[in-house]
Amino acid sequence: AKRHSLGVAKVSSERRAYLPVDLLDGSVIVSDLLFALYDAPLWNLAVLASRLHLVWIATVCGKMKTDFRYSNTIGWNTFPMPKLTEKNLNDLTKCAEEILLAREHHYPQTLAELYAPEAMPADLLRAHERNDETVERIYVGRRFKNDTERLETLIELYSRMFEQVVGVQRRAKRT
Repeated sequence: AKRHSLGVAKVSSERRAYLPVDLLDGSVIVSDLLFALYDAPLWNLAVLASRLHLVWIATVCGKMKTDFRYSNTIGWNTFPMPKLTEKNLNDLTKCAEEILLAREHHYPQTLAELYAPEAMPADLLRAHERNDETVERIYVGRRFKNDTERLETLIELYSRMFEQVVGVQRRAKRT
């Protein structure tokens, strides 16, 4: 990375309400224990750290024992995203910044300590809840009722996305 990377652990505890996504300095060399988005826009952190994304990951990526197992090709590349407006991108960037600032208040705690379910700081939890509200409003204009509704919406969006790709491929074969 020239500026920074977003790092996502390949395996994360099933007890966590959110994936702990880290913003890494551009000089950091990422090991095989992480996936990295190099020089990704900061709004990507807001999506990766959302409850909506975690529900998708928990469903499509498989598990290591009972823990979440992240996959960039299965999880990130297939995650259905609506078309984002400039306002959406700005709102998501602000949410990512709020999450990072909340973490900074608890320096030198590690991500493992900050995201421990029984000890997640209240300000970090609030930042994630605001992020969830922002992400979910982009998708459906309101908060989802529960994880089932989140997953149903994502599967519906993925199905539409898949049908568009298949339609394009069929048209290409005819020409």
